[in-house]
Amino acid sequence: MPGQGQVTMQVDASSKQGSYHPMWNWFGYDEPNYTYTDDGKKLLRDLAAASGTAPHIRTHNLLTSGDGEASLKWGSTNAYTEDADGNPVYDWTIMDRIFDAYVEANTTPFVQVAFTPEALSDDPGPYRHSWSLEDTYSTIMTGWAAPPNDLDKWYGLVKAWAEHLVERYGREKVVTWPWECWNEPDGHYWKGTIPEYCEMFAATVRAVKDVLPEARVGGPHTCGAHDNPKAQTFLRGVLDYVTEHEVPIDFIAFHAKGQPKLKDGEVRMGVAKHLLDIRGNLEIIAEYPPLAKLPVIIGESDPEGCAACSARVHPQNAYRNGPLYGVYVVESMMRTYELSRNSGIHIEGAVTWAFMFDGQPWFDGFRDLATNGVCKAVLNAFRLMGKLDGDWIAAESDGALPLDQILDQGVRRAPDLNCVATRDDTGVSVLFWNYHDDNVVNDGDTAEITLDLSGLPDGTLTLREFRMDADHGNAFGVWQDMGSPQDPSAEQLEKLHAASELPVIAEASETAHSGKLTYGTSLPRQGVGLLRIDF
Repeated sequence: MPGQGQVTMQVDASSKQGSYHPMWNWFGYDEPNYTYTDDGKKLLRDLAAASGTAPHIRTHNLLTSGDGEASLKWGSTNAYTEDADGNPVYDWTIMDRIFDAYVEANTTPFVQVAFTPEALSDDPGPYRHSWSLEDTYSTIMTGWAAPPNDLDKWYGLVKAWAEHLVERYGREKVVTWPWECWNEPDGHYWKGTIPEYCEMFAATVRAVKDVLPEARVGGPHTCGAHDNPKAQTFLRGVLDYVTEHEVPIDFIAFHAKGQPKLKDGEVRMGVAKHLLDIRGNLEIIAEYPPLAKLPVIIGESDPEGCAACSARVHPQNAYRNGPLYGVYVVESMMRTYELSRNSGIHIEGAVTWAFMFDGQPWFDGFRDLATNGVCKAVLNAFRLMGKLDGDWIAAESDGALPLDQILDQGVRRAPDLNCVATRDDTGVSVLFWNYHDDNVVNDGDTAEITLDLSGLPDGTLTLREFRMDADHGNAFGVWQDMGSPQDPSAEQLEKLHAASELPVIAEASETAHSGKLTYGTSLPRQGVGLLRIDF
């Protein structure tokens, strides 16, 4: 594609556009037993340090039976068993390791009530599924995905769990944790019917609120609604039930996924499908005016649907190691804010389903935020968004694509050269990015950006530019330059950790006159930058 030439972005720091909230600061993963490993705890601390607000953390398998051994797409706590007479036996030992790690790292659990303990499953087949890197979900639905066979015992389990969390961490803290029931019951995670799910959902809401009346509980975490009649039917079925039976829910949750593919041997992202999933679910919620007043949480919001599918086996996932993952996250998150505003439905959070995987090869192309304790470039995209705060302010770019065009065509011709900005008590943050669906980057794809800022206080201001692109904040590129070692030396590890940090690429003091300031920079394709102006 030809070079992009000059792009002008205009920011008016005096024009407030409403309160900003960190919708992006939500994360999740399948494997709860990775939480309390050394690398898991480190990553939780890194996420907590990425911004001034605590990240929300969601994970599957918190009620699954087993020995607590972690593996791909699996985890267990063995919280529920039964004695010889069929009486419940609760054991919170493993659960406590998970939640202790969350609390110690200053994160906020987004408590997922799932899946069915073995003693409550009547499924005649195996309880635990098998999973390999080549698996395509064909054998994943085993006994853990069956409906609980006794809703009274299920209610008792959820209630006992809530009581235990209150006892261990204190009511004041636990009441701030949102709760939700299950995951993708319309997909590969539920063997029952819509009515069976609804009855379990209602019992879950009742159990939590019987312990914590002010707690926030929601669901159903159905799949993306675009071109997916099953997801549409399931979501409407749950919302019909909630409305008819007056189930006191506090938010509605669904999922949204993109669809990367290979084009001429290179990755082509599918951000349009991702955003259409969001819009489709919001349109269904709007059919229920009383419920449309509730906030929405996108329980998984990702470029595609399988975090545990390595790019080594699934080459369309090769976007994950380098900067393309990060700029995609920025593009999709900022456009999600736009979809929220257009619909009039508040999206409280959008969960990035990515964490880390112990014992896997370096940069093997899993959808994770770190590899062997070294943070990937995508984490620097979150660190950049973490510098937004306060109020949205007016920001526009003459290189931005209209949202309708992206929904219709994706970002397949011109790139999206876009920006947003916020103002807090001490300064202004301007986030800008150069995104294209195609992972083909040429020298001519670098944009020369002029930031025209107004509405600033007069006088000397401090400017710092932060950057994530192929050459900045990208440990994968440094690892490749080393020869892609699978057993890095101590010196190489030190370089990798240094390369994983978010760098400041420019710093200066400038004087604003009549509230105006101009700043120029270059931004390569698949790059994200942030200009911080401190008063």
